[in-house]
Amino acid sequence: MAASVCRVGSTMGRVLAQTRSPLLLSLRRGQASVSYAQSLLGAPETRLSTLDNGLRVASEETGHATCTVGLWISAGSRYESEKTNGTGFFLEHMAFKGTKKHPQSALEQRVDSLGAHLSAYTSREHTAYYMKTLAKDLPQAVELLSEVVQNCSLSEAEIEQQRGLVLRELEEVESNLQEVCLDLLHATAFQGTALGHSVLGPSNTARNISRQDLVEYIDSHYKAPRMVLAAAGGVSHQELLALARSHFSGVSFEYEGDAVPVLPPCRFTGSEIRMRDDALPLAHVAIAVEGPGAASPDTVPLMVANAIIGSYDLTCGGGKNMSSRLARLAVEENLCHSFQAFHSSYSDTGLLGIYFVTDRNHIDDMMHWSQNAWMNLCTTVTESDVARGKNALKATMVGQLDGTTPICDDIGRHVLNYGRRIPLAEWDARIDAVTPKMVRDVCSKYIYDKCPAVAAVGESSFQLRFLNRWPVKVR
Repeated sequence: MAASVCRVGSTMGRVLAQTRSPLLLSLRRGQASVSYAQSLLGAPETRLSTLDNGLRVASEETGHATCTVGLWISAGSRYESEKTNGTGFFLEHMAFKGTKKHPQSALEQRVDSLGAHLSAYTSREHTAYYMKTLAKDLPQAVELLSEVVQNCSLSEAEIEQQRGLVLRELEEVESNLQEVCLDLLHATAFQGTALGHSVLGPSNTARNISRQDLVEYIDSHYKAPRMVLAAAGGVSHQELLALARSHFSGVSFEYEGDAVPVLPPCRFTGSEIRMRDDALPLAHVAIAVEGPGAASPDTVPLMVANAIIGSYDLTCGGGKNMSSRLARLAVEENLCHSFQAFHSSYSDTGLLGIYFVTDRNHIDDMMHWSQNAWMNLCTTVTESDVARGKNALKATMVGQLDGTTPICDDIGRHVLNYGRRIPLAEWDARIDAVTPKMVRDVCSKYIYDKCPAVAAVGESSFQLRFLNRWPVKVR
């Protein structure tokens, strides 16, 4: 069966890309004369194809002299059991330690000779291996990625060497209190389920993992239908598709005994967990309720709501003049050193919350006003609040796609999450469709009368009090 091809993006974008019109060229040069609306119309299309084995190939041609190409895989800590938690992260460390064709020194020399950057990351639901290089070197980049993913050597000597490095990295992560706090939040919010696992896993896994464990992980999860070969920059989709056929057609799409791994269901539990250390000068606290999955129509109104709450950092200043009520209060009442509203989306669930850092004397106040900010969203959010949130959200979404690597990452994750790349013009239309009533209704659905999950690290001797009277007096 021939590879199927699907195109994503506006018709205007395709015409501009084909004709290399002055508008598109001016967009690439970043001229200030191009309006926001024109930039949406001029955005290059994302083309999507599927190989016979189910592996998807997606690309966006921007005409840059460089490109980023990578493989995004539906595999991460959520697919791991309590016993195997951390295997995917360990495998990420092994990826660039040599292949059956290229020993580590030869692999590193080849990447270096291209002037390329080869990297990888693992999250709760995704794993990615990607390379940034000159556009003319795309064939070599795809070949190397194929080798890294399909033919990693996994020598016993390298496993032993990486074992010590992973253990040291686990120790270093303990000093990143924000990461520790958010991992604890997942652990308590999704306790007893796979989504509560940390990406890095426990030290026990790093100490005891074997080559056979890594081989079984690859055999179970690195299957063609769960992979996306994504590229952005100076790439031709037809060339990328031909390279994918050449290097990835042999990736298996079959499972032993038809035992297809599926995401285990995750249950949210309103609860709290504290890692108390009175020697620490500040408390790191996160409070969250269950949010929708990535593909839910409720996601965009909640993104606007989070933009309304915003963020604040003491080192950045400007708090008294910020439009966020919580930011102004943080300055006027000296509530915290920083805070950030967040929405972590997964395939079927999520976390909607606020993370803040404060001293021991203001934990209760900051917890109170954080919940008050949520209640404002449910009851008193105004047209001007929503307009401001929309503008902030649009600016963030456009700003995050600055360069071939973030665009490539966006393509890979979108195809895994949604089955297609959602163009900026569609995001813009969805954001524009959000109304104050929609924000109030959706926030009430997820926040009103819901028991939150709370995680705290540091001096955390606060009394957890919930605002449960609706409506409330707001400041």
